[in-house]
Amino acid sequence: MKILLLGSGGREHALALSLAPHVEALYAVPGNPGISHIENAECIDGDILNGRAIVEIALHKNVDLVVIGPEAPLVAGVADDLREAGVAVFGPSGAAAKLEGSKAFAKEIMALAEVPTALARICSTREEAEDALQMFPPPYVVKDDGLAAGKGVVVTEDLEKAREHAFECIDAGGSVVIEEFLDGPEVSLLCVCDGKTVIPLEAAQDFKRLKDGGEGPNTGGMGSYSPLPWAPVGLADEVLERVAYPVIRELERQGTPFVGILYCGLALTERGIRVIEFNVRFGDPETQAVLPRLKTPLTEVLYAAATGKLHQLEPLEWDEDAVVAVVLASEGYPGKLTLGVEVSPMEGLIHAGTAWKDDRVVTTGGRVAAVIGKGETVAQAREAAYSAIVPFEGMQYRTDIAAGI
Repeated sequence: MKILLLGSGGREHALALSLAPHVEALYAVPGNPGISHIENAECIDGDILNGRAIVEIALHKNVDLVVIGPEAPLVAGVADDLREAGVAVFGPSGAAAKLEGSKAFAKEIMALAEVPTALARICSTREEAEDALQMFPPPYVVKDDGLAAGKGVVVTEDLEKAREHAFECIDAGGSVVIEEFLDGPEVSLLCVCDGKTVIPLEAAQDFKRLKDGGEGPNTGGMGSYSPLPWAPVGLADEVLERVAYPVIRELERQGTPFVGILYCGLALTERGIRVIEFNVRFGDPETQAVLPRLKTPLTEVLYAAATGKLHQLEPLEWDEDAVVAVVLASEGYPGKLTLGVEVSPMEGLIHAGTAWKDDRVVTTGGRVAAVIGKGETVAQAREAAYSAIVPFEGMQYRTDIAAGI
């Protein structure tokens, strides 16, 4: 099998590491320095938002499957262009990807599918936002309706900060979702879908805030771990029954069958599970912690989903060992960044915001890389991850990923 992978981040490097051992060739557009080091992988320059150009590469390389990593090309409809050209693709259509592209749309789908989630108001004017902020007690949760690379959500006790974020989004021509705060541990469950059948991967926990103890601004994710020894027994089955299948069936009813990853971001509240958000692709950095534990070839799973044959797949096999991923970020992240800093080799390094420059790997983004550690327990995996970190200038990271587990 030949596979074309779209994207350049840590998620894509993790996907490439899982896919490469089971394929004849792996092409990545544009890829990153980590992917370029994989023996049978080739990085190709290209615009992942240009569906026609991606189709040309897929046909020229005669690939059997295209795997779309990031959300932007999915929302842009690149999967539609590939399907129209007869190329098997793992990733939802532009219409189905609206589940992540618009938080308001996701709320509408959840209401129709009777999926448990936070009470919310969708606001498109300052007056509506002001009224909504009076409806819910602090902490206030204000979400940019559109794509924001995981950083469009403000959760704050400060009414003025909540108001400022809401007004910024609205003044820019968008809308916001203002909702009640969901109190309880958070869980990420990635579900593989082929339009009708849903298969859950192992659960993970992500750490969204920049600083230890859940302090600081929201980020795209500062670390993750899997499995979750404390998770309730039967959690995945409950999520399938109450969340994933109702959403998939509602999308199918609307004529937009969902093929790809349905990322369920959940809060385990005193009232039961509640959906915080949906994404329509592999989570980052959850993917870095989950995929190293998957023993079933990922190629088989994704190809079965892309071709509507998940129901024929044998039950997934998992390594019992734990994996912890610690994200290393640039100075200034998630604000103004200091870039171009050299990154030293590290064991278990998953590249994200890096590039080659004069035969050196340098930083090009906010989240530079993740270091993963494995062990028989979460504590051992955590120790392995942190002990592998080699500092670079201005590096920042959380020291409490998976602490006390």
